Amino acid sequence: MKTMTYALALSVSLLALGANAADLVIGSSTEPSAIDPQFSRTGNNQNIAMQIFDRLVQPDAKLGISPSLAESYKNIDPTTWVVKLRDGVKFHDGKPVTSEDVIYSMTRAKDVPNSPAPFSGNVSAIASMKAIDSLTVEFKTKAPSPDFMDQVGFVYIMQKAISDGKPITEFNNGNAAIGSGPYKFKEWVPGGQVVLEKNAAYWGKKPEFDKVTIKFISNTAARVAALRSGAVDIIDAVTPEDAATLSAAGGIKLHSIPSARLIYLALDMVRDETPFVTDAAGKPLTPNPLKKLEVRQALAKMVNAQLIVDRIVGGAGQVAAQLAPVGVAGSDPTLKQLPYNLNEAKKMLADAGYPNGFGITIHSSNDRFPGDGDVAQALGQMFARGGLKVNGVVTQPYNVYAGNASKQSFSAFVFSIGTTTPTTGNNLRNVFMTADKDAGTGSFNRIKYSNPAYDAKVKEALSEFDTAKRDALLREATKMVFSDLPVIPLYWPTAVWASKDTIEYEANMSEDTSAALASLKK
Repeated sequence: MKTMTYALALSVSLLALGANAADLVIGSSTEPSAIDPQFSRTGNNQNIAMQIFDRLVQPDAKLGISPSLAESYKNIDPTTWVVKLRDGVKFHDGKPVTSEDVIYSMTRAKDVPNSPAPFSGNVSAIASMKAIDSLTVEFKTKAPSPDFMDQVGFVYIMQKAISDGKPITEFNNGNAAIGSGPYKFKEWVPGGQVVLEKNAAYWGKKPEFDKVTIKFISNTAARVAALRSGAVDIIDAVTPEDAATLSAAGGIKLHSIPSARLIYLALDMVRDETPFVTDAAGKPLTPNPLKKLEVRQALAKMVNAQLIVDRIVGGAGQVAAQLAPVGVAGSDPTLKQLPYNLNEAKKMLADAGYPNGFGITIHSSNDRFPGDGDVAQALGQMFARGGLKVNGVVTQPYNVYAGNASKQSFSAFVFSIGTTTPTTGNNLRNVFMTADKDAGTGSFNRIKYSNPAYDAKVKEALSEFDTAKRDALLREATKMVFSDLPVIPLYWPTAVWASKDTIEYEANMSEDTSAALASLKK
């Protein structure tokens, strides 16, 4: 009996040692809506996709880019780019990554059915593609596109033979989820977890973990408890309150960086009637008051963004007035938020024809970033103090919420957009340019904002090869759109991860949560 007990104890000890040395368990705040890497550019999907699939370029922690599947790329003339692929890179099934796979991936990205945040904008500049040989692709662009690699470089490369014609279910069950990334797909249990396995033949930095389990734990307290109990090795979306607690706990390490993700309130300012703006009797109010700039300005003056940063994110953020923090090309240091002033806000509402305000409902996700539901509640209180009748604050899980926002289901809704490239150009095009599927603009334009002068300015900027001139044009476009207030910018958060102190993690401004960014402490 003693021998059996000793053997069992030894077995358990060795199993624990093996798990610590070779496996990683991540506690993730959000769950993907699909495994198809091109289905949605939203962070919940990308965090999974980037571990299974590769892209032509790879962002670093501070938004710079470097070659990935593309060994090199060069601009032959203003409308011609030649991309050379790495030799010897293979998909998880052993098939080589070729020029034809790249061309297929770029073609497919234009039209993925039902995508809530498509990659169409990334490939909109492409006029034609040609395989020079099995490892070389020549791209022709519709117009000069100096940031071309910032666009196509972020499209996930898929194997044509495996992916072509496959429905989303074939990705979700793993049959078509075959990439060339550092980890292989094993299973997805919706509402539970995604399990990945090491790609031992990976061409780049070898993955450190044999098995990666990504558990979906949307509840903040449960996520922290899982880390403290040892049930998971690392968690994302750590709140400031939990960061303070965890920093004092033994055996836990924090990893943080100022994020380039803008948290904002989007306003349905285009439609004559919007579903959640009402009169005093609760009936839809026509015409929609959000169409008036002075009303949007009044709402902005009701918002005390500094209070949100101080009270909800514990000071771990920076009040925002534009897409990206100063330092990212295209951001304008002169832009400031409209000052918080309730008296001026009420007067502006009255002057706009709404002396008694109007009814409004605020929508938000409740698991996309720390405090997202709380931000919505705070905005509701601020609008009520400003004279609006707040009919409700409604929150939803992000994998449902993102799709509803894209369908224009809301009137005023909290959302976020992360800058993941060296300039604001991509997001100025995707978030605010007139939505045009053929042109690939406005892919994330959930309020259908349209301003021809702004469109022209962004288009001019994105065709300018002179860096200084391009940045100046992007700044002009930024001023134009944020003066129009289709969204009320709130803040850029500080992104925080927490892990066991045996785990290192590369905190990054893109807020990516990936096993490829984790390593065992040496």
